[in-house]
Amino acid sequence: MQASRRSGWPLTNVLQGFTDKLLGIAQPMRLSMTYDQGREMSMHKKFSEQTGIAVYFCDPHSPWQRGSNENMNGLVRQYLPKGTDLSIYSQEQLDAIADEINDRPKKGLGVRSPLAVYRELLNNNPQHSTLVH
Repeated sequence: MQASRRSGWPLTNVLQGFTDKLLGIAQPMRLSMTYDQGREMSMHKKFSEQTGIAVYFCDPHSPWQRGSNENMNGLVRQYLPKGTDLSIYSQEQLDAIADEINDRPKKGLGVRSPLAVYRELLNNNPQHSTLVH
């Protein structure tokens, strides 16, 4: 069984983690994802089968093809410098960091936070109202 170079976890565990986390958000927010060339998505076909999420890959060495992701990485680095061992943090601590980042107003969202936009989506689509982080 292959392991991710960075985490050392078996790729099946990485696949299951992605699957579980993404299935917990409203379906309109999980139509597709654009990924880099990392080994952790080597099982992307199985991931798409399990989630219905289309996976696209950027060209190598082309971070501008994932601009919003690169911006988010910069925000995360304010809390967790590159190379940080995430295993020393609890899921609750990591969720608190994500919530703090996602509660910041963004110009591209009309000075609303991603959490506010997500709540609006859920409020406007009652069938998704149970899918709140």
